[in-house]
Amino acid sequence: MSTSDGSEPRPGLLQRALNFVKELVDVLLRPSSVFALGALVLAGFVAGVIFWGGFNTALEVTNTEKFCTSCHEMHDNVFAELKSTIHFTNRSGVRASCPDCHVPHNWTDKIARKMQASMEVWGHLFGYIDTRDKFVDKRLELALHEWARFKANDSLECRNCHSAQSMDITKQSPRAAAAHQRYLFTGEKTCIDCHKGIAHQLPDMRGIPGWQ
Repeated sequence: MSTSDGSEPRPGLLQRALNFVKELVDVLLRPSSVFALGALVLAGFVAGVIFWGGFNTALEVTNTEKFCTSCHEMHDNVFAELKSTIHFTNRSGVRASCPDCHVPHNWTDKIARKMQASMEVWGHLFGYIDTRDKFVDKRLELALHEWARFKANDSLECRNCHSAQSMDITKQSPRAAAAHQRYLFTGEKTCIDCHKGIAHQLPDMRGIPGWQ
């Protein structure tokens, strides 16, 4: 429809936005007529750096104790329990934080663990363990999942700090030295088989295989 002076009416804001998007898509699909190849490569590189920087920053933010304990389920339960253990306070001042024990250090395993942890976010949103009673009721189930993960990866997170090759068993108690020689050094067992409950309270262990 034309105006009285014969000019076309100016399109509305939404139509102008759609026209801009169409023009942008057209440029991206046929870039050689507008931009030099070098400019496109440079723009792609810069965009990649920005994306990777943002992604890695977000990954590291979610890999901190502050983030892990930002929900009350973790802060009021497992984190409170950790504070009373040697992994939190000790004579050397070396402390293990949440991601040290629950997130693999190498990148590929870390990404896989982050994807797995999305179910924990789901549980938080829907109040899966939002009270102490709910948490206690689910403690055994949660512990079994984590123990199974440690067992499957040969206690990888433990071995990031504790090396069997560097152990001086002459400085260990006779019981610990004998157990490490018989089970750990031979590969018959892994850390989590014997060291359950070192950072958090144990659930009811009746019926757990190999537990006395």
